[in-house]
Amino acid sequence: MAIDPIYIVQLTVNGIVLGLLYALIAVGLALIFGVIEIINFAHGELLMVGAYAMAFALPAVGLLYWPALAVAVIVSAIGGLVIYELFLSRLRTSEFERSVLITLALSIIILHVVQYLFTANPRLVDTQYGFDGVDIGAIRITWTRLIGAGAALVAFALLYVTLKYTQFGRAMRAIAQNREAALMVGIQPRAVARNAIVLATALCGLAGAVLAPIQLVTPSMGQSLIFKAFALVIIGGLGNIPGAIVAAVGLGLMESWIGGFFEIIWQELAVFLVMIVVLLLKPDGLFRREAMRVG
Repeated sequence: MAIDPIYIVQLTVNGIVLGLLYALIAVGLALIFGVIEIINFAHGELLMVGAYAMAFALPAVGLLYWPALAVAVIVSAIGGLVIYELFLSRLRTSEFERSVLITLALSIIILHVVQYLFTANPRLVDTQYGFDGVDIGAIRITWTRLIGAGAALVAFALLYVTLKYTQFGRAMRAIAQNREAALMVGIQPRAVARNAIVLATALCGLAGAVLAPIQLVTPSMGQSLIFKAFALVIIGGLGNIPGAIVAAVGLGLMESWIGGFFEIIWQELAVFLVMIVVLLLKPDGLFRREAMRVG
């Protein structure tokens, strides 16, 4: 059977968009691990909070995409700040197992509270763009997907500039690379960790907000995504932000191609099969495990 090249291109475009959205989640995890050396398993629930904030903000602002997007990002960032101040700030970098248990418990609590408040029924989110899109020959991409991909690219560019060229970002990199030396020059690890959490959860909220008009919004939507993002961080190399982005785009392409030709179950298995292979062949990840590498 001949394979339609247009179909392949369409799958590739869809995969790149999906991969960029995965990257927003994975980069947040990599950032948190790089600064405070924990894996935040409540990260997926903050994505879900961003998606619900988008779903409720859109009708309030007349289905206008950009104001609702800003609300969702702010709500998620505030959620991250609250979680840090109440729970994560009490953890030391040596307490990895304790951080896993606490963030897993927070994940379950947030999920069930949202499910109690808003039920488990999926929500279809509409925006001013509806199902309109751009046609390039026989290839079609909706405005919500195109804007989501563009927002992810802008977010990565701003993150790079922040980490590379601002005092705010250099303090994060200093803590990640050598905590003791950073303390000696007066950098406050608590403030830096708080800033990293807020920045990471803002990225996660952005992912949830741009996903809301693309897929159904449910209380459990963050559960599967966080484990995928965790796998991507491992594949790319813990603390390696460019590695997480490359791994995420690769996963998006792989899932889109697999979904186009095989049963959907193989999409869900793909990233974990790749993670196992990478761990067996390159335990430090494809791009070397580093202290929050940004470029």
